[in-house]
Amino acid sequence: MKKMYLLGLILCLCLQARSQYTRPFKEGDKVAFVGNSITHIGHYHSYVWLFYMTHFPDCRIQIFNCGIGGDIAGGIYKRLDSDIFSKHPTVVFLAFGMNDTGYFEFLKSDADELAEKNIRRSYQSYLLIEKRLRAYTGARKVLMSSSPYDETAKIDVPVYPGKNEAIMKIAGFQRISAKKNQWGFIGLTRPMTAINLREQKIDSSFNLNGKDRIHPDVDGYLVMAYLILEAQGLAGKEVAGIGIDIRNKMIRKSVNCDISNLAVSPTSVRFDYLAHSLPFPIDTALSSWNNRRQSDALSLIRFMMDFDNENLAVSGLPAGKNYILKIDNDTIGRWSSRALAAGINLAEQTNTPEYQQSQAIRVLNEERWTIEKRLRDYYWIEYMYFRGKGMLFQDDEAAVDSVKAEARHNIYVAAHLDHYLKGRYKSVRDAWKAEMTTLTDKIYAINKPKKHRVSLFFANETKRNGK
Repeated sequence: MKKMYLLGLILCLCLQARSQYTRPFKEGDKVAFVGNSITHIGHYHSYVWLFYMTHFPDCRIQIFNCGIGGDIAGGIYKRLDSDIFSKHPTVVFLAFGMNDTGYFEFLKSDADELAEKNIRRSYQSYLLIEKRLRAYTGARKVLMSSSPYDETAKIDVPVYPGKNEAIMKIAGFQRISAKKNQWGFIGLTRPMTAINLREQKIDSSFNLNGKDRIHPDVDGYLVMAYLILEAQGLAGKEVAGIGIDIRNKMIRKSVNCDISNLAVSPTSVRFDYLAHSLPFPIDTALSSWNNRRQSDALSLIRFMMDFDNENLAVSGLPAGKNYILKIDNDTIGRWSSRALAAGINLAEQTNTPEYQQSQAIRVLNEERWTIEKRLRDYYWIEYMYFRGKGMLFQDDEAAVDSVKAEARHNIYVAAHLDHYLKGRYKSVRDAWKAEMTTLTDKIYAINKPKKHRVSLFFANETKRNGK
């Protein structure tokens, strides 16, 4: 067993490839993201779905949050039937390791021995999960290593030394299992740790793991989504690519879009533009957890270049001239002929009609995520409290009395109590699910790209004509 751990650690630390290829989702896929609190309260799966909602508007999928805060591999095994397979997923993403490795154990004199014991326990529980996943033939399986535990940020939070190494050992046996079973594997621990270490050379307090060194914030969740999409082989898939040659009055490039009705004059360029995708809307609002922004991740990863590139390049414009870009009747911005020849990324322009269309989708998806989290809070009480009491899904007055009494001295139960007291009624849960379906239907109704009229004018001509 010890040799297997060592082999797993060597693989995790030394292999250049951090992920084993996993296929993109296809039309009709039902995807279950299974994990602990990083999944339960996290956004990474909702960001992955938002990417598909905007970039593949005709490919409808469904993604389920199957996270339970505080869970370990053994707990995941016990809820496979009732919480995961009951959703009839066609793809299962499984992540664990953060809680499996323990916490206070790393402060004890026999920390190494206790860590190995926890890893062995996790592995034995995982073998039970592996057997059930093999038997569940209706789904593709993808194992994900945990996001890291940050031990190096200079922040006023106690450190559990050696915990991240233990997580990497679990990642080692996850990778081995995925390879053996020909399942996908996505390594999150190693690349996110590398980002932490790189950024801490500039700012020693930096970390992707929030105030507690454990839970990523919205920027960290976008990094996780980036790594998942990268593992699916989607990097480099442009939102759209437009190339106009002014000298020859021709369309040089039209990637994932339709360009028509090109009109070129000595002072302007006009054409109709129908993209087949929408840009990914980046949230710039501060989160309530760690005062971070989703947009903070853009300086850490190549998200815009790899996944959100809506490139417009216009060659042959007179040198030294500046041009104003309009889409429909909206002025988008002003660029030099040199910048336009090199290409501008329209996805970075938040005032385009395409981007505003995507923003509405983002808001609807956030509403859907918020409702789903209520459901997960209800299930947290069921699996983390009532299961141990032998009262799973009892939901009667005796259950209410029990959980209210527990909440008086258990902060974790208290944090989930309100949504349990509402969600214990099946009619309420059904209403939540119906609202989520309504929101999803609305998203897939409004996420279809529209045709727009694109115009480029000499900046001085626009002023002269009063446009």
